[in-house]
Amino acid sequence: MARLLAVCAVRQLLPDAGTVGITAIDKRAVDGAVKVGAYGVYADVQADRKHHGGLDKALYAYADEDARFWEGELGRSLQPGFFGENLRTEGIDVNAARIGERWRIGDRVEVEVTMPRTPCQTFARWVGGDEQRGWVRRFSDARRLGPYLRVVQTGRIAAGDEIVVTHRADDAPTILDVYRAPA
Repeated sequence: MARLLAVCAVRQLLPDAGTVGITAIDKRAVDGAVKVGAYGVYADVQADRKHHGGLDKALYAYADEDARFWEGELGRSLQPGFFGENLRTEGIDVNAARIGERWRIGDRVEVEVTMPRTPCQTFARWVGGDEQRGWVRRFSDARRLGPYLRVVQTGRIAAGDEIVVTHRADDAPTILDVYRAPA
């Protein structure tokens, strides 16, 4: 059974060397049921709204299976929210998700896969250490990206909620099919 391991929202805005000057990548798991609206998880923010957020990037999902891969690669624990994700999932291959695919999370919330995440330098700075150098390429090459999601039906979700694929067009491209690595 596919399920939601954690719902994450920004813990705090942090200074960042990028053009915006701050980042909201510091996301952490929240307790209890959380409201999800058209623009994502209640009380979450995106500092760089040109590249993050909006209706087509309301939520970002990342698989626990992919996080465990990176724990092995980086040699450290990577808690839910580390990748800037709003949803940490288990038991669903988020990288095989097809554009337009729909998921029901819990009893009410429905989301639609819109596009893959494109790693950026803010993400590299967040990872830090020796891994920062070449991180964007390394993350991109591993093809463990996770999808952005549009919210189709609002409601509340919580860790432990089941994720059910309710629609999947087998002829639609996967998020990896449409991914274009940064130059």
